[in-house]
Amino acid sequence: MLFVPRGVTVRRREFLGALGGAAAWPLVARAQQPTDRMRRIGVMVGYAEDDPEAQTRLAAFKQGLLTLGWSEGRNLKIDVRWASGDTDRATTFARELVALQPEVIMSNTTPVTAALHKATKTIPIVFVAVSDPVGAGFVASLPRPSTNITGFINLETTLGGKWLELLKEIAPRVTRVAVMFNPKTAPYTEIYCHRWKLRQKN
Repeated sequence: MLFVPRGVTVRRREFLGALGGAAAWPLVARAQQPTDRMRRIGVMVGYAEDDPEAQTRLAAFKQGLLTLGWSEGRNLKIDVRWASGDTDRATTFARELVALQPEVIMSNTTPVTAALHKATKTIPIVFVAVSDPVGAGFVASLPRPSTNITGFINLETTLGGKWLELLKEIAPRVTRVAVMFNPKTAPYTEIYCHRWKLRQKN
C-alpha cells in the first residue's frame, strides 16, 4: 500500500519503475525530469551493512534509479547509513542525514523511521518495512498522511490473527502462546498481540 503526503508530488510511473522488480525499495521524485544538476538522496537501513539481502535491495534500488536516468556521481549523490538494529545509531545517523539536506530520505524499518521522524518534519521521508505507520505516529491516516512521511506497509496487522489460526491448525492442542520481542527494535509486535487478544475474545 502506498500513500502520499500533502505537498509531495510523486510521479507514479517513475516511482514504480524504481522498485527494481521484486525489491521493495521506493523512489520519490518531485515531478522533475533527471538533469545534470546534482541531487541528493539519504538512505538509512535498519540492518547491518554486511546483510546480503539488504545489499541486494540497495543494489536494486540504485539500478532502478539508473534506469530512470539518475546516475551516482553524475546527477545523484546517495548517502547511506546502516543502523544495524541499534536505536542509538539510528538517532545519530538520522541527525547526520538531515544535516546533509537531501531532497528525500528513504528509511527501512520502524525504529529507523522513528528516528528520522524525530529529526525532521520538512524533508520528505519514504519508508519501507513499517508495519503500523498510524500507530507509530508517523502519519495521521493511510489515505491522508498529512505529514512529510509516506511509504509502503509490509504487513497488515490482521495477519496476526491468521498466524495464530495456522498455529492452531498445525498444533491443535496449543492453548497458550508466548511472544518475545524487544520493544525498542520491534515496537509493532504489540499491535499483533492486541489483535490476537481481540480475536480470542470474539
